[in-house]
Amino acid sequence: MNRWGDYFFCGVGGSGMTPLALIVQARGGRVEGSDRALDQGRDAAKFDFLRARGVRLHPQDGSGIRRADQILVTSAAVEDTVPDVQAARRIGAAVTTRARLLAELFNASGCGIGVAGTSGKSTTTGMIGWILHRAGRNPTIMNGAEMKNFISVGSTFAAARIGDGEEFVCEVDESDGSIALFAPRVAVVNNISLDHKPLDELRTLFRGFVCKGETVVLNLDNTETAALVTDLKPG
Repeated sequence: MNRWGDYFFCGVGGSGMTPLALIVQARGGRVEGSDRALDQGRDAAKFDFLRARGVRLHPQDGSGIRRADQILVTSAAVEDTVPDVQAARRIGAAVTTRARLLAELFNASGCGIGVAGTSGKSTTTGMIGWILHRAGRNPTIMNGAEMKNFISVGSTFAAARIGDGEEFVCEVDESDGSIALFAPRVAVVNNISLDHKPLDELRTLFRGFVCKGETVVLNLDNTETAALVTDLKPG
């Protein structure tokens, strides 16, 4: 990742975009963004929160994409017809996805702890992050939900925690296949059940995920998760 690049988050108010934008900013990136909710006058508290942290906000009309050296970050909820996307393509700005940027940050960390599974990912991510925090490890945490333990007067939105330790605890999603982008040092799988994708496809995705891990933590009470043991090599 170019730590000093200019990043523009289209849909910056999204539950997965706000925490990532703040992590990128903390890593040295210059962050701007737009959101249709902002244009519609919704979620004012979240956008005030972002402004207070130095994130410049724009209408979602393409006006914020001004230079070819900007990097546009989109999520699965952003259509190709959105003016920001069209503006980026018109001027030749790079376009990446939330999942790819997150995986890039995660994979570059000293110790990526990826938490996967059909359900319970957010809770487990928050618990691991809190344990590491209390142990003085100062982890970075990227979660898919707000973590109440990290909410404070000055930080009312806490789906992310930015630390300077080597651990990067991250909720990893299989529903869009982006789990394949992550190379965890520690791979955690809560459970596997039929959801979003056919079970055979899910098995392949989770198998690939755990096989990348140096340390693998599996819930053996779940039949599908326990079956992953046969794919692991000792040592």
